[in-house]
Amino acid sequence: MRWQLIRFGLRWGANSLGLWIAAQLFDSVEYNNRLRTIFFAGLVLSLVNVIIKPIVVILSLPAIVFTLGIFIVFVNGLMVYLASLLVPAFEVDSYGTAIVAGMIIGLVNYSLTAFWDRKQLHDG
Repeated sequence: MRWQLIRFGLRWGANSLGLWIAAQLFDSVEYNNRLRTIFFAGLVLSLVNVIIKPIVVILSLPAIVFTLGIFIVFVNGLMVYLASLLVPAFEVDSYGTAIVAGMIIGLVNYSLTAFWDRKQLHDG
């Protein structure tokens, strides 16, 4: 249980960092220059990814298989767009921007996970 909370906290931080990077790169991602908005949006995105994303992935499994996994990019964009709808202070202007933000968040998550796994391999 403790490891799951630590892992969730790491994902929350990675999602928040990814959202912040996306907001810095695109004018169409707005958070009113408040870090608490980014952290709250990261928390909501993490919860959406834990609760809603598995259901959406199962329902869109034929499209994911047919496109050899490319469709997951659109699912990730949908999760970012949904998080922006749930957090009024965090705005994403379009679904296309949400897709690109989802790709950035995915790269941040991948990089941090690779770093964490490499550190675990050398420490343990």
